[in-house]
Amino acid sequence: MSSVAKIKNCLDKLFTKHLLATNVVACGTLLGVGDCVVQRINMFSNKEQRYDFSRTGRMIIIGFGLGPFNHYWYALLDRMIKGSTGLSVIKKIACDQLVAAPFFCTSFLSGLALLEGEGIDGAKTEMKDKFLKIYMFDWTFWPLAQFVNFRFVPGNLRVVYVSSATLLWNSFLSFVKHEHKPQESSVG
Repeated sequence: MSSVAKIKNCLDKLFTKHLLATNVVACGTLLGVGDCVVQRINMFSNKEQRYDFSRTGRMIIIGFGLGPFNHYWYALLDRMIKGSTGLSVIKKIACDQLVAAPFFCTSFLSGLALLEGEGIDGAKTEMKDKFLKIYMFDWTFWPLAQFVNFRFVPGNLRVVYVSSATLLWNSFLSFVKHEHKPQESSVG
């Protein structure tokens, strides 16, 4: 068996027999990569900053936690709304934006706050300060990406497609999550 055939065989197994595990690993890994991208950009713009491996680890853990939701969500959408043409794609996008996106944003922000030791109050503050910004940007990014997903991507590749499309999205999430508010200067 050639090397290409072995790789294809391995990928076929990952996306059939081990789809849940593949989706979880892809989601966690790509959230980590998104954070890595943001940290590297920050390091190049500010020479004093050091890479925070714990921060990337927390992003990966959140991705591992959200991976099963994504796995089952897309399977449920495909069962509930059949097909990949016009109206069915619009219905899937609407469901994704109105149900999955708020859940994802909430889980992401509150989960990271808890992993960072900020507690319930910290999670509430994160939600108050950052949820709307992330959710509004979600509406500018995901409908087109999900159109491609629901129209052209086979069901067993949906989570990996979304996880791949999220490299930019995850970089944005990491940026918003970790941006610091400017300090108010005190007079005198």
